[in-house]
Amino acid sequence: MIQTKITWIEGAIVENEIHMSIVELSQATSTSEELIMAWVSEGVLSPTGSSPQDWRFGGDSLHRTKTAMRLSKDLEINTPGLALALQLLDQISDLRAQLIRLGNNSNTEG
Repeated sequence: MIQTKITWIEGAIVENEIHMSIVELSQATSTSEELIMAWVSEGVLSPTGSSPQDWRFGGDSLHRTKTAMRLSKDLEINTPGLALALQLLDQISDLRAQLIRLGNNSNTEG
């Protein structure tokens, strides 16, 4: 008889629980504050708060800023193009999640 051992691991994604100022986001991603402000005005990043001094960026902004930096450097995409590229990547991610959910639903129905 074959015995299978299952280990269950639980965790929390810490980066979603953090809230950074523009200075902290700038330092964490090696991105200038001016570029972050331009990305906010273009809709690439969506902080809470009414002014740059009050802005707070969640952990998702950390990942998004790193992705934006990589795209802008590697592909030399300007800010409006970057906003579009990230929007399309978000849509692809949403569609993949829908496909996974639909795949799971079809497995339980049959």
